[in-house]
Amino acid sequence: MGDVAKLTLPNQNQAIDLPLLSGTLGPQVVDVGALAKHGYFTFDPGFRSTAACESKITYIDGDKGILLYRGYPIEELAEKSNYLEVCYLLLYGELPTQERKDYFCNKIKIHTMVHEQLSHFFNGFRRDAHPMAVMCGVVGALSAFYHDSLDILNEKHREIAALRLIAKMPTLAAMCYKYSIGHPFVYPQNKMGFSENFLNMMFSVPCDDTQPSPTLSKAMDKIFILHADHEQNASTSTVRLAGSSGANPFACIAAGIAALWGPAHGGANEAVLAMLEEIETPKNIPKYLARAKDKSDPFRLMGFGHRVYKNFDPRATVLRQSCHEVLNELGIHNDPLFEIALTLEQIALKDDYFVEKKLYPNVDFYSGIILRAMGIPTNMFTVIFALSRTVGWIAHWNEMIGEPNQSINRPRQLYTGEKDRKYTPIEQRK
Repeated sequence: MGDVAKLTLPNQNQAIDLPLLSGTLGPQVVDVGALAKHGYFTFDPGFRSTAACESKITYIDGDKGILLYRGYPIEELAEKSNYLEVCYLLLYGELPTQERKDYFCNKIKIHTMVHEQLSHFFNGFRRDAHPMAVMCGVVGALSAFYHDSLDILNEKHREIAALRLIAKMPTLAAMCYKYSIGHPFVYPQNKMGFSENFLNMMFSVPCDDTQPSPTLSKAMDKIFILHADHEQNASTSTVRLAGSSGANPFACIAAGIAALWGPAHGGANEAVLAMLEEIETPKNIPKYLARAKDKSDPFRLMGFGHRVYKNFDPRATVLRQSCHEVLNELGIHNDPLFEIALTLEQIALKDDYFVEKKLYPNVDFYSGIILRAMGIPTNMFTVIFALSRTVGWIAHWNEMIGEPNQSINRPRQLYTGEKDRKYTPIEQRK
């Protein structure tokens, strides 16, 4: 037996032995599974101190600013890899050979189109519906069209479902945008790369043969890579929880999209743009900085600091360069919002208040600026986040389903309601 922690509880004759588990990285974990047979369980609202699963996919050290996909630093992957190669890594655990990568990319291309009948689903939504509402509906509906890959205990079915989801999400995301502005849907072009194809479906029109800029395609690819996975966050945990019931993968990903839609999770880059619009002009920055430093003022600067990363966000370091490349190519530095953003960036890197509190620009700050510069409306930001995160969700879902003795998740609760009460007939109630 390895190391154990000993827990002494009231009315117990002897201490309870709780095994200490060690991962390849990170702190030791106390296995509290033995508590149940002694009549106890733990209380940890928000699961801040609870490992809900064992995983080999992603590792985060927020204090040191480390994010690893399958052991590879995010900075290195963003610099040297592309999104589909990262998808392969997250799904299969290793970087592919050229032959395996080509095979995988071709498999993705086979599945980029969606069933033609699915396009009629969009007519059931109002044109001004939030794109995330539409995405929840159409992704959940995929199981009605692709029910030949719904046997979750069949490894081949799980792989086909994964490929379909990765391939079809850009198509569906672009369809959400096109529907909202009254433009015809644009079919995928498999001669293009993944990110280039997405931008083409977003912005091309039948009457004009334009090609997405390589700089913008590269920046979008980095956004996809940097958002592909982030360990056991709210949406990933939701996918795992839904999947533990045996739900099909399309339903599980729809559940993840619903969780991501929450403003505390996927809406952070939208909040950055809302903040910049509130500041309105660079001359108002000193006033808003003073408000941000005033603890009694509810105003907060969005896009600075991070709940997980206590030092710096490694994804922001990567995206900062892409942000400046995009702004330089588009030549829109005179836009007041971008002036505000660039000024705030410089202040945050030098101002004692920001430096001491380690409030560095995070990935949401730069991704929000890049997406706006590309002409993507803010209500599409979270849709793009969902598109990026799909591979992480499906990798975690697949890992969970493949575990031996996998069972439905069933958290406990600390009950504080009424004790046993007698039923009172309605005529006797006061």
